[in-house]
Amino acid sequence: MPAFSDKQYIYEINTWVWLTELSQHAGRRLTLDQVPDHALDEIARPGIDAVWLMGVWQRRSFGRQVSLKWKHEYLSALPDMTDSDVIGSAYAIGDYRVDDRLGGREALAALRQRLHQRGLKLILDFVPNHVACDHAWVREEPDFIVQGSHQDLIARPSDFFTSTDATGHKRVFAHGRDPYFPGWSDTAQLNIFNPELRAAVRRVLLEIAAQCDGVRCDMAMLMMREIFASTWAGFVGGAPEQEYWVEIIPAVRAQFPEFLFIAEVYWHREYDLLMQGFDLCYDKVFYDRLRANDVQQLRQHLVAELAYQQRLLRFIENHDEARAFEAFGPQRSKPAATLLCTLPGGTLLHDGQFTGRRVKLPVQISRAPEERRHADLEAHYLALLRETENPVYQHGRFYLFQIKPVSSRSITHLNLLAYGWTDEKSTDYRLILVNMTEHRSQGRIDLSPWGWLRNRRWQLFDVLSADEYERQGGALTRSGLFVDLDPYESLILRFELEPQPEPEPASSATQ
Repeated sequence: MPAFSDKQYIYEINTWVWLTELSQHAGRRLTLDQVPDHALDEIARPGIDAVWLMGVWQRRSFGRQVSLKWKHEYLSALPDMTDSDVIGSAYAIGDYRVDDRLGGREALAALRQRLHQRGLKLILDFVPNHVACDHAWVREEPDFIVQGSHQDLIARPSDFFTSTDATGHKRVFAHGRDPYFPGWSDTAQLNIFNPELRAAVRRVLLEIAAQCDGVRCDMAMLMMREIFASTWAGFVGGAPEQEYWVEIIPAVRAQFPEFLFIAEVYWHREYDLLMQGFDLCYDKVFYDRLRANDVQQLRQHLVAELAYQQRLLRFIENHDEARAFEAFGPQRSKPAATLLCTLPGGTLLHDGQFTGRRVKLPVQISRAPEERRHADLEAHYLALLRETENPVYQHGRFYLFQIKPVSSRSITHLNLLAYGWTDEKSTDYRLILVNMTEHRSQGRIDLSPWGWLRNRRWQLFDVLSADEYERQGGALTRSGLFVDLDPYESLILRFELEPQPEPEPASSATQ
């Protein structure tokens, strides 16, 4: 089984949409164990460590019926959509059992083995906050669910619903929600303060951990005691002594020591969840500042300790966000990709991101529209992935460089980011320069922290364009490296010592 590397590249796939496309090409409905080799080989690109198969768990009829009520909202993504394309939300989970229509548990196991053969690990979903309204727990374990009164149902109809438990008793249950939005109408809110629910969750996660190599935990910060208590004040009892994740994660790791926990997290709670045991946390701050093109705020974000940055999972799209090619546009997409792939931390990539898909798909449908492939963007991503297989990105030391103006009247240096990676044992050095703006920008990169450049001549090779430059190390560390970047340009410079000329043989006159 492949091991997780220090810098993770995780590739998210919408499982139903992927299988639908493969099935259309095959002319028959495929299950997970029937995925063609060429499709897996395409995923197993250089640098990819793991595949996140989003949406493999069982979806039930209630969630689909709710989704059908909102099908008009899906037409912008899939104009020729029919009812058969609507399968219900991937996050209204009816059972943590691989959906029968995908081939069930055995099909997933066969696919996992084939992924391992290609050096890829498998990530699946875990949704701790809620289950589908027709999950067995609603009927058989009603105390696992947050409950309200008939008055709550009248006052807050978007947050509560009625259902009957196994004894025939009609109850008012809460829909799953976060504190800033109405309830999700296809879900039932779990009461994570209930110790019996926590014990049941541990059993579920152990079953999941036997089938994959890690989980992406949906809205993981909602499980924090203070957030849950505030969201459901008056509906749940006192908070347990121990935080939810502090109890859950070690129980899984006791049996699966290498199992990876990834937190979807917002509201600046990344550090809290890392302290509670997560390996990686979403870096929404990076995404927001990059999308806003706030270069200086992004720079401030990159000042954080390397040990912290290495445990952030960075992205420029995923199933919850707009497609990167749509959000950033054709020109900004390439420098954004350069930043994403070469900065510290994990990298989350999304199926269709390489080829410039524009349509953000609802998680309730099983088919995507055909879209144009952008070969130049795909080539850019593949070059980045090949480059970042170099060990310097895995084990090297990260530097964020100061950039000085080229004159007292110039301010375009504020548009630039400059950072580097070094592995002094192997004399492997990289300098990355990025201009995310529409303005041609100039600056002087202060390379004085790289004192080992002195007294040598260096050849600088741009990995992305194959351009070459020669520079004197003393000048680089004394005066800095002058750079002049076109709008939306990015460079990855590899430093190599200039070969020393062979000594000329002594002439006969001096012999």
